[in-house]
Amino acid sequence: MAYSAKETNTVSHNSVTKNEQLLTIIERVTCALRTLSAGNHTLLHASDEQELLHDMCQVIVEKGGYRMVGVVYAEHDEDKSLHWMASIGVDKEFVEALQYTWADTEMGRSATATAIRTGQPCVGRNILTDPVYTAPAYAPLRENAIKAGYAAVTAFPLRVNEQVLGALVMGAIEPDAFDEEEVKLLSELADDLAYGITNLRMRIEHQTAQATIARLAYYDSLTELPNRTFMLERLQDAIQTAKNNHHPLALLHMSIVRLRGINQILGYGSGDQLLQQLAQRLKRSLETSDFLARVGEGEFALLLPSGGSGDAIQAAQRLANVLHDSVEVAGLMVDPRVSIGIALYPVHAIEADILLRRANAATNDVCPSRGGYAIYTGGQEQECTRRLSLMGDFRQAIERKELLLYCQPKVDIVSRRVCGAEALVRWQHPVHGMLATTEFIKLAENAGLITPLTHWMLDAVFSQSYAWHEVGLEQALSVNLSAHDLYDPMLIDRIKGLFSTWNISPELIQFELTESTLMEEPSIALETLTKLKKLGTRLFIDDFGTGYSSLSYLQKLPVDSIKIDQSFVMPMEANNDSAVIVHSTIELGHNLDLEVVAEGVDSQAVWDLLVTLECDVAQGYLISMPMPAEEFSNWESEWVRMPV
Repeated sequence: MAYSAKETNTVSHNSVTKNEQLLTIIERVTCALRTLSAGNHTLLHASDEQELLHDMCQVIVEKGGYRMVGVVYAEHDEDKSLHWMASIGVDKEFVEALQYTWADTEMGRSATATAIRTGQPCVGRNILTDPVYTAPAYAPLRENAIKAGYAAVTAFPLRVNEQVLGALVMGAIEPDAFDEEEVKLLSELADDLAYGITNLRMRIEHQTAQATIARLAYYDSLTELPNRTFMLERLQDAIQTAKNNHHPLALLHMSIVRLRGINQILGYGSGDQLLQQLAQRLKRSLETSDFLARVGEGEFALLLPSGGSGDAIQAAQRLANVLHDSVEVAGLMVDPRVSIGIALYPVHAIEADILLRRANAATNDVCPSRGGYAIYTGGQEQECTRRLSLMGDFRQAIERKELLLYCQPKVDIVSRRVCGAEALVRWQHPVHGMLATTEFIKLAENAGLITPLTHWMLDAVFSQSYAWHEVGLEQALSVNLSAHDLYDPMLIDRIKGLFSTWNISPELIQFELTESTLMEEPSIALETLTKLKKLGTRLFIDDFGTGYSSLSYLQKLPVDSIKIDQSFVMPMEANNDSAVIVHSTIELGHNLDLEVVAEGVDSQAVWDLLVTLECDVAQGYLISMPMPAEEFSNWESEWVRMPV
């Protein structure tokens, strides 16, 4: 077919135009491929999310030739705000100040907002002609586009964990930019960026989880102190350093004596509060080189990496002062009672776990009058093993009712009439024989067995009182209550239940609390004594004169009698000061309309002095040693027949 000259020129022109368009498409696709490749390279080397977003924007501009690029995150606040994380060609602060949104409102019609809201790319918006961008609300964006030199905008949604996190938005010079092939490649780039963000976040979550696991392995979550594992590792390193440099080190072990009782009576939450407050006190008292850890339920340890015995003693005295004051727990002021044991390298041990164990063993020899601390001496571990074994045996003895009820008579001094007895507990161990009461009472405190022991004692006393009543013996039995018993919210109900069970007159059951026990928690003691008094029982202050109670407080207590401690009564014949104290106490008791009982009446001379001083009741070896409760009736018969 032949063409005219004009037709030939037209065909030639159309051919050139198509070639130019094809070249433009190829160039755009090539740029998009270059951008995709460079973007993937950026993803591989990114270690931080913000760094990744910034580097990706740079790649898109430098490799793709785009005039504007930004990464925008969708905020899920009330306004559905847009937060520009990174950008080139548009100022983040400027565009955020315009307060655009991704909500389906007039201010949410931009390409970025549409891509986020719909989850689909918003392609080829012409800034100069698109109705959205020619609206007054978008005039600032249009002006910025003209100034920056881009005419078309496309936004791609960024999907992270199947949710649209935000959008990748680009601006190109040509109004007709972003053809189908280019958009396909850039969509892939956006998906890769979203994957990179997801991967980085997963990596950070994994690192955080690993850090959490490591922290759980080496730190105590309650006090945020290093734990036992961390302490042993640090201690072993310190021992190695001390060995290399030929110097000693010291380890202090602190045991919170009353924690078990607080957990049982006030609850574990209260015990946790106590530990947290004590941990804070200890942290504030640390020296620069000290290493503090929580190494047990109610136990802390302090490492002095280059300290000897003198340094350890000074540290123990400092810690004893720090931990001395009461702690407010559950609305109560609680005395934590802390025992501090000291063990030294190399004299006591050369291995971390043994040194810690021996510092712990030393706490069993702590005496408050000696400063509240003790240094390890040989044999303490063997004694700890024996005590541990006895704790198990004692628990079984309570459960199997293998304990023995003893009593010691009380006698009216003027008439010599028997006026009751103090109930006592004894333990005949099948291997070790009759154990000292003070020893197994301390075992009970350490093993958390005070409440079971008190329950056994109450059951035994009520049962014995009923047995005496059945044979015509109407004598009162007094039960000793400990400070631990005062915290027991079920104590009064249990006593009420026993009165109902045995139908015993309240006058036949009495209760004794030591003066020191009453002074530990005066408000709780007053409340408990008031409830006991309402039951019709008689109440005694035991060991009077040793607890530093004030007269004003003594007046408030609903007690019937005070028992002068034997440490004043026994030496009164030879010691005039003791005699003066006893005399003054008797006068004080009588002035307060209280009966006065003298403990430790072991000789006739002391009895005679008490007669002269007009004391009311005597108790001691002169009258009788403690005896099995079932022997009391025969003893009373013999006492009545004794000549005056």
